Amino acid sequence: MSAVAALRLPLAADLSGFVKLLQRMQVPHRVSEEAGEQVLWVPDEISEDVRSLYARFPHGDPEQQLELPAIGSTSRRPGFVEQLRLSPVTALVLLLSLVVGAVTLLGENLETLRWLTFLEFRVVGDYIQFTPLADSLAAGQWWRLVTPMLIHFGFLHIAMNGMWYWELGRRIEARQGGINLLGLTLLFSLVSNFAQYVFSGATLFGGLSGVLYGLLGHCWIYQLLAPNPAYHLPRGVLVMMLVWLLLCLSGLVSMIGFGEIANAAHVGGLLVGCFTGLLGGLFARRRMAP
Repeated sequence: MSAVAALRLPLAADLSGFVKLLQRMQVPHRVSEEAGEQVLWVPDEISEDVRSLYARFPHGDPEQQLELPAIGSTSRRPGFVEQLRLSPVTALVLLLSLVVGAVTLLGENLETLRWLTFLEFRVVGDYIQFTPLADSLAAGQWWRLVTPMLIHFGFLHIAMNGMWYWELGRRIEARQGGINLLGLTLLFSLVSNFAQYVFSGATLFGGLSGVLYGLLGHCWIYQLLAPNPAYHLPRGVLVMMLVWLLLCLSGLVSMIGFGEIANAAHVGGLLVGCFTGLLGGLFARRRMAP
């Protein structure tokens, strides 16, 4: 099943009601901005039905009880394979994390792990000796600035991070496209990794959590400035993640046995995510203004 552009509309056009209507009907879709237009993508086989539906209900009328036409097989939720095809960059990052988790044995295989950590290291007896970052960068190992996001230490670590990246990454990919999601992911990884390095010094750290807080901040601030159904997060989700951040900063989470938490990475990711959300939201708001 391939996705096609069913609608191409000016940025000033309000698609929020129609998007809500598609959500009510459980029609797989995503909206992106391309060449000064907002583009609605749907599976190829139902594109004509979606265009006909838009001709009848351009504003969606999501609060009214309408006699809605049947669209393809949309009486069910999009299948997992369909969601993967609509969110290829999200799926790629998760796949890379799983592959790295497998080859590093979730942090146990130090010989493989050392190629992906922020600082190169070698094991000498019972000790780990780290190579200065400047030496690694001088040797051309620039990938180290972002690859720690793919490292996870334990099944629960990768499961929780993967679940939240799947939830937040798909939202950004649907709203702003895969290239923007990839760029934001790399930026958030770079900033959160460097923040953790500055705060904790030469230590082993990794995981997608710094990126996740960046995605959260981006969606949060962007949605405040340029509301869109794709970025609407339940209030409970936002509160839960911010409370979790505060608990981690308090040291309570480490005390009860969750291990050392990369708090600087979380805070750094959240701050840069709020900043990108501010820039993106202001830009989208300006372009949508009449």
